[in-house]
Amino acid sequence: MNSIYKGIFFICGLLFCTNIQAQSPDFQDSIAPYYIDKGDTVRTLILRDIYIYPPSTAKSNKSQDAQYQKLIRDIKKTLPYAKLIYNTLIETYEYMMTLPNEKAREAHLKQMETDLWDEYKPVLKKLTLSQGKLLIKLIDRECNQSSYNILRAYLGSFRAGFWNLFASMFGASLKMEWDPDGKDAATERVIQMVEAGVL
Repeated sequence: MNSIYKGIFFICGLLFCTNIQAQSPDFQDSIAPYYIDKGDTVRTLILRDIYIYPPSTAKSNKSQDAQYQKLIRDIKKTLPYAKLIYNTLIETYEYMMTLPNEKAREAHLKQMETDLWDEYKPVLKKLTLSQGKLLIKLIDRECNQSSYNILRAYLGSFRAGFWNLFASMFGASLKMEWDPDGKDAATERVIQMVEAGVL
């Protein structure tokens, strides 16, 4: 009886082994790109940028540490909106180039302004004053132009001036520019660390 079970087990093992196949070499090429250098195949790997900073001095006392943690929190909250604004600007510009005339472009901008206002007004109302100021600067960082210039290009000088006046009532300015080597150096450092996934 045992020999019958051994025979059945052996035959099943042979049957299962026949279904095993080796992977094709084309499959390996799609996983890891390579280039050929002087007859030698070299695999390539694309890595994200790595930034190395000296230790932060912000953690030397409690008040500086609290400010640093607040900056990290504010960046994590506002940076996605700055990136979203950049992507929306690109999509809007590309779509407007397909519209036949200026009247259609104006109608599209008016509709888009209404839609964006309805969608993001509740979110923007929840931002603190410091987060709002940071968002204005991050928009300049992402778009390479100030919020005022963006509004002026899409809505006109009068409406851009109105929104800048409105911002100035809260101590902000839509003309604030990003200065990564000057007063915004610490913020730039935190942003790069957040984007790299370190913070």
